[in-house]
Amino acid sequence: MKLLLIEDDPGMQLTLQRSLGRRQIDVRVCGDGAAALALWQAHEPEVVALDLSLPGLDGLQVLAQARAAGLRTPVLLLTARGTVGDRIMGLNAGADDYLPKPFDLDELEARLRALRRRAQSAAGLPATESMQWQVGALHGDAEGAIYLRGEPLELTPRELALLRALMPKPGHAVSKERLFELVFPGQADVQYEAIEVVVYRLRKKLQDTGVQLVTLRGLGYLLREG
Repeated sequence: MKLLLIEDDPGMQLTLQRSLGRRQIDVRVCGDGAAALALWQAHEPEVVALDLSLPGLDGLQVLAQARAAGLRTPVLLLTARGTVGDRIMGLNAGADDYLPKPFDLDELEARLRALRRRAQSAAGLPATESMQWQVGALHGDAEGAIYLRGEPLELTPRELALLRALMPKPGHAVSKERLFELVFPGQADVQYEAIEVVVYRLRKKLQDTGVQLVTLRGLGYLLREG
């Protein structure tokens, strides 16, 4: 996915660019409203994530001018201004969805991918993210949810991120380092051993499912039936 992130906070820019990049999202960033319009037109992103509080042109002005210029890219508004009035103004200006700060990274990714699929469907294009993964009685869909025999599996966001990292390649180990990056993206203050706690909790939830979470010393973790 090609994403244009219009956000003036350098820390937020860096965190989202790195974290979403690890999830196969190509992120271009811009912190200035006027410059963002030019970048939007030049690179034709598939989705735009737009902060409302920007220097110069604010997010609503950027959105209104983009729509007036014929730019139909799906837009997700990101803002700490979470009042109903702000939401209504954003949606009336042409936004497609709204996510108040602070937000969960998994929810952000899910909303961005949903906007992309909706735009592809409206344009009559084949969905590019229809892949589903299955390991035994578990299956994961393109929306990011995991199901056990057709019923949603109750997982925390970190457990979900860990399981989603392992499901595409059952029987193949994923390194502890890679899993840490996916489960704790951009969280430098978290101890490396915290991934073991998530593994322990997820392993307990997978008991009696017919799917095992296996530790391979020196290699990482994998899923397998059995």
